[in-house]
Amino acid sequence: MRPFYSDAVAIVDLACWCICFWWMHRISSRQDAVLEQLKKQAERIERVSREEHQILQEVHPKVEKIEKNIDKVTN
Repeated sequence: MRPFYSDAVAIVDLACWCICFWWMHRISSRQDAVLEQLKKQAERIERVSREEHQILQEVHPKVEKIEKNIDKVTN
């Protein structure tokens, strides 16, 4: 009976390792997917920020001129 018990524990141990390996692989795959989504989101945010910066550079001189004109009118 002793070798049977030892073999059963070894088989259960091996099964646990296989399940653990599968579970970690699954978690890793999900993390990779989330990281890819975050990377795409960061690229979109960066692109929008660059466009916003360009728009502000175009608008800034015009705003400055408007402020000067307002100062002339108020004085």
